[in-house]
Amino acid sequence: MPGFDSVIGLEEVVDYLQNIIKSDKVAQTYIFYGEKGTGKKLLSGILAMTLQCEKHGIEPCLECSSCKKAETRNHPDIITVYHEKPASIGIDEIRAQLVDDILIRPECSPYKIYIVPEAEKMTTQAQNALLKTLEDLPKYAKIFLLTDNVDMLLPTIRSRCVHLAMRLVSEPKVKKYLMDACDVPDYYAELDAAYAQGNIGKARDIATSGEFHSRVDTCVEILSRSYHMPMVQVNDCVKRLTEEKADIDEYLELFTMWFRDVLLFKATAEVDKLVFRRQLDMIKKRASQSSYEGLQEILNAIEKVKTRLKSNVNFELSIELLLLTIREN
Repeated sequence: MPGFDSVIGLEEVVDYLQNIIKSDKVAQTYIFYGEKGTGKKLLSGILAMTLQCEKHGIEPCLECSSCKKAETRNHPDIITVYHEKPASIGIDEIRAQLVDDILIRPECSPYKIYIVPEAEKMTTQAQNALLKTLEDLPKYAKIFLLTDNVDMLLPTIRSRCVHLAMRLVSEPKVKKYLMDACDVPDYYAELDAAYAQGNIGKARDIATSGEFHSRVDTCVEILSRSYHMPMVQVNDCVKRLTEEKADIDEYLELFTMWFRDVLLFKATAEVDKLVFRRQLDMIKKRASQSSYEGLQEILNAIEKVKTRLKSNVNFELSIELLLLTIREN
């Protein structure tokens, strides 16, 4: 695990953490909150490693015995709470891994640190058991709750913790990170950053999987010939998207990004702000073919399909209607 300098776009949170480490004012309980992929696990892990580091600096040294144990997830005094059921963390799991265990002093470190991923999944009983522990924590104990939805935690738990928000990152920073750290080409890095909408973890995942870029190419192929497309091609596209039904959310978001580019170019003729600017000739052509009203109708139709599919409406029919709307507008 790297140090704080590897955390992208959360400079204010990092500065705050390093200042409280330096001044020895680290609280006992923190809530790291933000959507999945925004750095909760990374940042809490770095903080835990730093607090246990034998050199007692504001960064983990990555060289001492403690840091090496933490990097390999073998540190006896940094405990991650796991749960077997995907949907919930039960009272027995909280008791066994935290409530009862916290009474045992650290084995080899100044602190005993508990990290609870997906803390919003704790049942009410589990949260109440944790609450009793929070009311009388041993001085050596630190608890980091990680959650996608802080409102799912009891108000009495929230009031006893310092809250750290994992903010979304600007698209230019995400793009730079992808190009520098992941060796993603400029064009795809632009697309990945736009699609991820500031979520650095999501951007990294789609950029390094390879599958997303393949879907981008498929999307471009479909939309490049979508205006007045022959019905036989509409049917072929429906069949193709049905075969990739599991990824339809990504396709629909890419469709939205594409037609927003067309609308933007039609209105401003600016190129720099286009996501699909590599396909500028295609964007120009579609902008000349479609009216403002038609483009807005297409964007509305994409949103309607998203809603319909969540309601388990017939998939093939929904996609066919969308492609026909794209063809006619």
